[in-house]
Amino acid sequence: MRVSGSVVSLEEACELRKKAASKGRKVVFTNGCFDLLHLGHIRYLKEARQHGDLLIVGVNDDQSTRHLKGRGRPYMVQEDRAEILASLRCVDLVVMFSERTAERLVESLRPDVYVKGGDYSMEELPEAKIVTEYGGEVFLAPLVPGCSTTDLVSAILQWHSGEVE
Repeated sequence: MRVSGSVVSLEEACELRKKAASKGRKVVFTNGCFDLLHLGHIRYLKEARQHGDLLIVGVNDDQSTRHLKGRGRPYMVQEDRAEILASLRCVDLVVMFSERTAERLVESLRPDVYVKGGDYSMEELPEAKIVTEYGGEVFLAPLVPGCSTTDLVSAILQWHSGEVE
């Protein structure tokens, strides 16, 4: 069994989730592509962690990221994205997944709290329906204005092209 700060399989995450629950710890789950980690991601993950005692982060693999974000994405391969996230103090476990949504992970992990960014609505999140059906909480975290991977890449390209000093 691996320890906190690890990239684990869904089965390992479920076992660690059960252990945490048996000790009365509140489990939080969130998910995303996390392509080119930036300040918005960091604040979002810190916010998610404040809602419980164990934060599990689901990371879209390269293929599902490509389906969600388009050709040319992700900018970083899934193993790098997962390892970077796992190294953050606020993140306890990272689980990779290949589907477009994290429904399967939510059904398996049954987190006490599901956190997603405020750019989503409850109606857009099939995971939210699952969580509320078993009595869990859903929290939509506020976004950091101007902090997105698209904004970051755009700024880098402008700087590289000489448009910005």
